[in-house]
Amino acid sequence: MSTAHSNDNLRIAVAGATGRIGSALLAGLANDDVELVALSRDPSADRLPRGIAPTVIDFEQPSTLRKAVDGADKLFLVHGTYGRQVDNEIALVDAAVAAGVAHIVKVSVMGPPLALHPFDWHTQIEAHLSRCDVGYTLLRPSTFVDILKSRAAFIAQGNWGGAAGGGRVNLIDTRDVADVARAILLDRTNPEAQRAYHLTGPKSLSMPDIAAQLSLLLGEEISYHHRTPEEQRKILLSTGLSELIADLQLGLDRLFELSIQSETTSTVFELTGQPPRSAYEWLKENLSAFKREPHV
Repeated sequence: MSTAHSNDNLRIAVAGATGRIGSALLAGLANDDVELVALSRDPSADRLPRGIAPTVIDFEQPSTLRKAVDGADKLFLVHGTYGRQVDNEIALVDAAVAAGVAHIVKVSVMGPPLALHPFDWHTQIEAHLSRCDVGYTLLRPSTFVDILKSRAAFIAQGNWGGAAGGGRVNLIDTRDVADVARAILLDRTNPEAQRAYHLTGPKSLSMPDIAAQLSLLLGEEISYHHRTPEEQRKILLSTGLSELIADLQLGLDRLFELSIQSETTSTVFELTGQPPRSAYEWLKENLSAFKREPHV
């Protein structure tokens, strides 16, 4: 990896560097002939590839944003879902535009502009980006397969359920999103282009389908219990989740029930040359999280 910026070497700033997508992206870019700037609110480098130190940004101090992206050719932008997501992403977009960044790659979400968090947040950020004089690529993935980890305790206890019904969703692996982002960030053609891609896994599944796959992998019966939204919200809050997170999870159930993200696209293969990872592969890799504790 180059450590000096020149006209021949791309300088890529990666926001959300310690998150699942950001860390996977940095790992993919680490051996490319580019200069990397890992932006994070977290000063810890635990989730960064060896040799890459985080550049700490503070959204309470906008000057740190401009300084962090100064000299970058491209910016990758991804944030976790939280209350200040809109303000913080827009602030980073504005800092990048002011610093002369040529192209911004933003992770958004696939689906219509719903009045549902975080869809409405991404709609606001996309609208702001469209008014900026900068090239950009919107990556609109379906729901990440990683969300199943938040259900792992329920699955292990035999109490997994929700209000998703038999609706279908095409879950995507965050590593596939990172692989697509890497391909776009390394592409030197048409940096002024403005485009959007829909990213999905290879096949749509219902939550009962996921239960059937887990049953096969674990060698025991796993069931998905159908509940009303009210019943599910009460259960979620009883586990100590905040109202915001409980409502976000209920929003996903509604999304799944309506099969809003059930489409299958070939975009991952077209941009990376590799087929997207399946939910079954992900479950197999993370199976230990779903195993029941043995009785003593």
